[in-house]
Amino acid sequence: MADAPILVLAATGGQGSAVTEALLDRGARVRALVRDPKRTAARRLAARGVEVVAGSLDDLSSLTAAMAGTRGIFALTTPFEAGTDAEVAQGRAILAAAREARVPHLVFSSVAGTEQASGVPHFDSKARIETELAAGDVPYTVLGPTYFFDNALGGADHIRSGVLDLPLPADRPLQQIARTDHGVFAAQVLLNPAPYLGRRIELAGDAPTPAEMAAALSTALGRKVHHERVPLAEIGNPDMHAMWAFLNGPGYQVDIPALHAAHPEVGWTSFAEWADRAFGSAS
Repeated sequence: MADAPILVLAATGGQGSAVTEALLDRGARVRALVRDPKRTAARRLAARGVEVVAGSLDDLSSLTAAMAGTRGIFALTTPFEAGTDAEVAQGRAILAAAREARVPHLVFSSVAGTEQASGVPHFDSKARIETELAAGDVPYTVLGPTYFFDNALGGADHIRSGVLDLPLPADRPLQQIARTDHGVFAAQVLLNPAPYLGRRIELAGDAPTPAEMAAALSTALGRKVHHERVPLAEIGNPDMHAMWAFLNGPGYQVDIPALHAAHPEVGWTSFAEWADRAFGSAS
């Protein structure tokens, strides 16, 4: 099935687009599941030779049809639109479709920390999906990315005004990863699944403190950026409050040196490198 396509779910989203890009860079055939093939991002994929199909993460029939004849799939779920119960339902639909389509390999993008009893709702929902995946008969690999560098883009205007606000002490390391590196790692697993079957691999590229992040952003922007600690009490969303409480506590536990030594081919972007790419052209 070396010439069969690899299916990427939510292919125009942050993670999906990074995986799609990495697969295309390696000459792979890609099939992309998107909600609306007429949207600009989907049309751009089609123009690059990607087979674009319509569907959603909770629609079993569209998932099964999209998975037919593939050599592997990249899957992810999200609680941020309809909650954690809906996320678990998405996971179950994906697993049911993969069984029905007899998918030879499923790469599930979860999150680092699901085995730590974190109490974070969207960690726990992903852990439930992982448990059902491991108990089933679909060959799989689980990837557990840490916090994405790219999350900083949600506060880009504030950063450009000189403030990086995070609910962490200035000297608290935060394990993070570039979406591009996650995409490269996922593509590697999808294209050469044998060494990764049945494994769960947590991913991090760097562990800067907020003070170090602010310094890197200052260098990238050419103007001073300082870190302001957001009090946990000001985070009203229960899921996000629990996540930041976890990150202020035990936090992610990726053995970064061992990971990078085992997989030097990824390249592993540092936060400073990412900041320069994301903000270096600003003035």
